Amino acid sequence: MTTTPHITTEAEPGAAAKTTVLERKTIEVDGVRLAYVDAGAGDAPAALFVHGVLVNADLWRNVIFDVADQRRCIAPDLPAHGGSPVPAPDSDLSLHGLARLLDGLCEQLGLEQVDLVANDTGGAVAQVLAARYPQRIRTLTLTNCDVHDNFPPPAFKPFMDMAVAGEFGPVIAAMAGDRDLARSDMGLGTGYAHAAQLSDEVVDSYLRPFVADEGRGLERLLKAGRVEELTGIAPLLATLPAPAQVAWGTADIFFAPEWAERLRSLIPSVQRVTLIPDAMLFWVDERATDLVPLLRDFWEDNA
Repeated sequence: MTTTPHITTEAEPGAAAKTTVLERKTIEVDGVRLAYVDAGAGDAPAALFVHGVLVNADLWRNVIFDVADQRRCIAPDLPAHGGSPVPAPDSDLSLHGLARLLDGLCEQLGLEQVDLVANDTGGAVAQVLAARYPQRIRTLTLTNCDVHDNFPPPAFKPFMDMAVAGEFGPVIAAMAGDRDLARSDMGLGTGYAHAAQLSDEVVDSYLRPFVADEGRGLERLLKAGRVEELTGIAPLLATLPAPAQVAWGTADIFFAPEWAERLRSLIPSVQRVTLIPDAMLFWVDERATDLVPLLRDFWEDNA
């Protein structure tokens, strides 16, 4: 049965400061060096957490330790983000290429199946991963992200135009040197309701990796994705056997709540859609206390 519960917890200023940056391991997958977080019991079922652009695995810093008793939590830094360096020029950074990379990461870590949890562009990658490698997915949890032909969303298209012109990366790299600007509505404030509460360590973790190449790797990743990669997997998502859930912040300037309902129509295995009032794109970090019980209950229900 499909239900649509509503969580009413208010966002708490400072909630995002509970945990700072996370310890990373590194691994090479198909010639691409990836940094990743590995937390929780090694013999527990695994959960794979996928972030989007501009942030990294630290997005999940307030989630994974609260579910680590239930899951081995793997959270990679996507290429050119966090501790993962810019890959070689011939590396495939399309949605399909990134999904293949994550499947390879699972293979190397011996993760036969994972509970997949994703946000933002990571949600687009997760949909491709679930569509192309359905045997890898135990359950799927999608939070605010690109859906079908909403890629990129209209509010992000000016930034895409800047990336095509080679102007976006240098702006983000320069922002790394001004933490107040980084926390503003021109920076991380587009995704955080309380960006002013982000610690210096987290701001630096997100943005300083873009300084070395002036954000050129970031621009490469942004330009590599194609809307046809998402629209083209619709028939595969329609037959996804894995149970799925959708959890959506209602104050996101990029992904309106209507896209949560669109996912319900695209993925018949969606069991529930949960709306998080007044939550922005990166609510999975600053309102992690709303996400954790959704994950725990969903995983228990589909054990």
